Amino acid sequence: MASETMWQPSRSRIDASNMMAFMQAATDRWGTNFSDFAGLHAWSVNRPEQFWPTLWDFCGIVGEPGERVVVDREKMPGARFFPDGRANFAENLLRRRDDTPAIIFRGEDKVRREMTWAELHDAVSSLARAFRAEGLVAGDRVAAYMPNVPETVIAMLAAASIGCVFTSASPDFGVQGVLDRFGQVSPKVLIGADAYYYNGKVQPCLDKLPAIAAGMPSLERVLIVPYVEEAPDISAVPKAALFGDYTAPYPPGEIEFTRVGFNDPLYILYSSGTTGAPKCIVHGVGAAILTHSKEHRLHSDVKPGDRVFWFTTCGWMMWNWTVGALAAEATIVLYDGSPFYPDGNVLFDFADDAKITLFGTSAKFIDACNKAGMKPMETHDLSSISSISSTGSVLVPEGFDYIYENVKADVHLASMSGGTDLLGCFVGMNPLAPVYRGELQAPCLGMKMDVFDEAGQPIAGEKGELVCTRSFPSMPLGFWGDDSGEKYFNAYYADYPNVWRHGDWVQWTETGGMVFFGRSDATLNSGGVRIGTAEIYRQVEQLEEIQEAIVVGQDWDNDTRVVLFVVLRPGHGLTGALEKKIRACIRAGASPRHVPACIAAVPDIPRTKSGKIVELAVRDIVHGRPIKNREALANPEALAHFRDRPELATR
Repeated sequence: MASETMWQPSRSRIDASNMMAFMQAATDRWGTNFSDFAGLHAWSVNRPEQFWPTLWDFCGIVGEPGERVVVDREKMPGARFFPDGRANFAENLLRRRDDTPAIIFRGEDKVRREMTWAELHDAVSSLARAFRAEGLVAGDRVAAYMPNVPETVIAMLAAASIGCVFTSASPDFGVQGVLDRFGQVSPKVLIGADAYYYNGKVQPCLDKLPAIAAGMPSLERVLIVPYVEEAPDISAVPKAALFGDYTAPYPPGEIEFTRVGFNDPLYILYSSGTTGAPKCIVHGVGAAILTHSKEHRLHSDVKPGDRVFWFTTCGWMMWNWTVGALAAEATIVLYDGSPFYPDGNVLFDFADDAKITLFGTSAKFIDACNKAGMKPMETHDLSSISSISSTGSVLVPEGFDYIYENVKADVHLASMSGGTDLLGCFVGMNPLAPVYRGELQAPCLGMKMDVFDEAGQPIAGEKGELVCTRSFPSMPLGFWGDDSGEKYFNAYYADYPNVWRHGDWVQWTETGGMVFFGRSDATLNSGGVRIGTAEIYRQVEQLEEIQEAIVVGQDWDNDTRVVLFVVLRPGHGLTGALEKKIRACIRAGASPRHVPACIAAVPDIPRTKSGKIVELAVRDIVHGRPIKNREALANPEALAHFRDRPELATR
């Protein structure tokens, strides 16, 4: 079926884009003379020794690249980019020191703050000096159990200025969830808040910090940021100091940036941990600088003075991605709290108030706005927004319709995919090309993407495994504590030699873009035919009676049968007529082979802290298997709705 064009960039917008300027820079340097993005992308993956230095210079990366661009290029894992390079992450993000805004922050309807570049520099300077006085050196870990507030950014930049390794989690984690993550990496400093706001209510944190601190003997200092109270009582927290008291003896000045190796660690991020202890994914300094510079400046067309927003917590990789926009000299726009308090207009209100240019969110948020019948186009200005980006799960074609019909008609809508594993994107935004309904536009520069069948062979026009067949800088340095590298290797490279298997079920399109159908480990294989779960959700969630759904495969008579759980909208019940309607919808719109054998209603669906539904955990519950890490879930109590269902043992 032909791709449907939803939006086309104007000629003037294309000509003014950073991507076009980069193409010209490559031509001037190497005589490449590309005619289109496809030619640029082919060069970026086939000539990494030319592409990455050109990107380094074009983005004005601060540091020394060294003589070698890449060694052991064909080894995955094993390739190393800029092995002689040295840089400091914070130095690249703190290029400015003027009185224009660096951070605009809102904490629901309770807190409004802005920080200029000069104020941000001074705050980082003071905290970095305090850290150095504490004895922190390059390689030490600093952990943040924090809401998405400016102090979290300040802490990251102060730690990075020294060469420390930063790791963060959102404050909605319980004690064990925090220890499951930070406990593996032995931080010397923990930063927490007294409390935070969510859905109009105060959510305390101080009551958890004594147990968290007691569970991490490596801690030498606990810093408390007063967010809800001006002077919270921290006497019960060992080794604690208030943030302001800690930095007060250290007046701001010049920041001493310690340049470290390009492949030295910067961040530790965590897998969702829904199938066991979270994996501690280590990402390098140079990789973060290059990857985010590429994705912000080229793919997202971020320019100095732009205002970049993503609705995220500090426990999702999109926080790290958003903060990286400081290196593009953009203002970062932070929001902490519920996106639906006091109602669903709050983020669109913020977009107008803060003059956001890039508005980033999750596909689930867009779907929720659609379900709620919101029409921001009629209630808000939104003239500042030039791009809307979505990730976290599949943005279905109807999500594209909703944005262009109800949010903004003239906007670059970009569905992106990549993740925690690579600190960036595999497939995403292309400012030179049209937006097609339901498609991710293009593979990112420097990423050699392909689709493999079950035999490990490339396929076009069919669904298969998303893979990356060439090495790239933001491959993780490894997993913390995995000294042999075995867990790291098995996570990405064990299926195909020298190829990264990402775990998504996808298909190339005739436009050179890609369609995503869900996680490949959650695909439904009924009667020998695989189908992505997103294909089921797309059909079912169009029905007015259905709020949300989750589908799993249940082992049944030496095959797999499809089991669909639905959350009904208020005022509706799961009647025989509705079941018949659901089955007819899936049969016509998705696949006759994947019509659910069993449909059951549930009041809630379990999801991770970043909002992703957890199909594998539900599948384990359905089969009577234990859930290894309930702490990874935002609402673990929802698992009970799927256990010992009588309808799963019959029919």
